[in-house]
Amino acid sequence: MVSVKKDVLAICAILLIAAILINGTEIQSVDEYYLTHIDDITPESETVTISIRCDTILDHYGDLDPSLQSEEFVPADGVILPPTEYVLRPGDTVFDILDRAARHERIQLEYQGADENSYGSVYIQGIHYLYEFSCGPLSGWMYRVDGEFPNYGCSKYELKDGQVVEWVYTCDLGKDVGAMWMGGSFN
Repeated sequence: MVSVKKDVLAICAILLIAAILINGTEIQSVDEYYLTHIDDITPESETVTISIRCDTILDHYGDLDPSLQSEEFVPADGVILPPTEYVLRPGDTVFDILDRAARHERIQLEYQGADENSYGSVYIQGIHYLYEFSCGPLSGWMYRVDGEFPNYGCSKYELKDGQVVEWVYTCDLGKDVGAMWMGGSFN
């Protein structure tokens, strides 16, 4: 009889814990998850603008991996994400805004963590299924802030209110998107 009472008490305790966990856990759809992780922009908000473009591929379409030669991967105008404003949170980096935008807009993003490379910064491997070398040996993703290409990784660049971040796909190691290296241009 004592054993049965212990079993009943144990079952009741398990049911109580399960009820607390289920009641305290917010179950969301995929749509709800993505929408709840974006801040509403208010007049007091600090913001940044981000865009993602791959229009350089349009001039090098023959060099693009044949499996990616589709508007599904390369939009007709080359715009993956038009300029879009996001709330700037304290300490946000270029990577943080890219990651938030990719999640919200459901844009595929693959990257290598800062602890996985010798640069100590996140390395963007692919956006929207376009990767380094997808369009030739000098192709890949680059970013610029306020028209300038920083000389360090995207997770090290801390943003300020009002800045404009552009992710651009290069097919010629930056030459085709106006990147300057070591104080001079590629030209």
